Amino acid sequence: MTDNPFTTGIHQWTHAVTLPWRLFGRPSNAALLEAFRQRNILLDALFYDVKVVRHDEAIELAPWKAGEGAILIVPPSGGDDLTVCPDLDAFFAAGGAAIDTIAVAGVGSSALGTAAFGRNVADAVGRPVAAVVSGYGLADLVTEAAGGFAWAAGLDGLYRLWGRLDHSLDWIRALEAETRGEKPEHTHRDTETLTALLADPRLEISLLTGHSKGNLVIADALHALQRQDRARSDALGAKLRVVCFSARVKLPRVVARVTEVVGRWDMIGDFAMRRRAPPAIVPDAWHHTNTDFVGHVPVTKILKKILAEDAPSAP
Repeated sequence: MTDNPFTTGIHQWTHAVTLPWRLFGRPSNAALLEAFRQRNILLDALFYDVKVVRHDEAIELAPWKAGEGAILIVPPSGGDDLTVCPDLDAFFAAGGAAIDTIAVAGVGSSALGTAAFGRNVADAVGRPVAAVVSGYGLADLVTEAAGGFAWAAGLDGLYRLWGRLDHSLDWIRALEAETRGEKPEHTHRDTETLTALLADPRLEISLLTGHSKGNLVIADALHALQRQDRARSDALGAKLRVVCFSARVKLPRVVARVTEVVGRWDMIGDFAMRRRAPPAIVPDAWHHTNTDFVGHVPVTKILKKILAEDAPSAP
């Protein structure tokens, strides 16, 4: 395990020393994106339990290797190394077909935060999980950084706010695609990746969990799957368990087994009402999941409890 400053420092150092190579293709675009990448890593070091990510693993989580839409195979603490999969082919080649749990983080949307949240989830379920790296967005830059402070009072639903703000920065995703020399046909690679995972018949997903803006990615993917393949959506919804941490979003009605977990001092939950059912409240908790800081949401502990309550009783 690592302490937060060391993990973040290693990540930032590898990012800096390779900057000339990454700027070579499209210097102006990549330089513009660099500020967002640096800011994302720092935010995730505050909001996520990054100490569960080892030194060597942090080095492998550079943004140019694990960008938006990448899939991380994250084993529990003390197990094998995590694996970075740039696409679905790499994911299945790495043994992804055996995975039944998907996690999506938010806040800074960096691979470091995604890996930390994924490991918290893996420690709860006791087996490797797939963690999808979410993308850049003004929702991250403003709403997430504020962590749900009351400045947002008066807005008619954080779900709609997230959507408007996130779509307003589609140009950032497009620039990143141009930096890689690609023509950006689609801008939301995180949602596309998650939708593809949920639609793939090689996978039997039973648990889907997100934190913060990651829940918006989950909601968008589930709605997209419903539009694309209603039969698959209905079958998945009948058995899928969804746990949303630190945000409440609108999911398809077919997804019935949903638990929303919100910190008592996290005002975000009041602005993103999915349904009338009240969320599970974490006493004295805010928006973050970093167990080194007071007011965290203990993801592993809470998820273990939820899954234990779901387990059928012995006869």
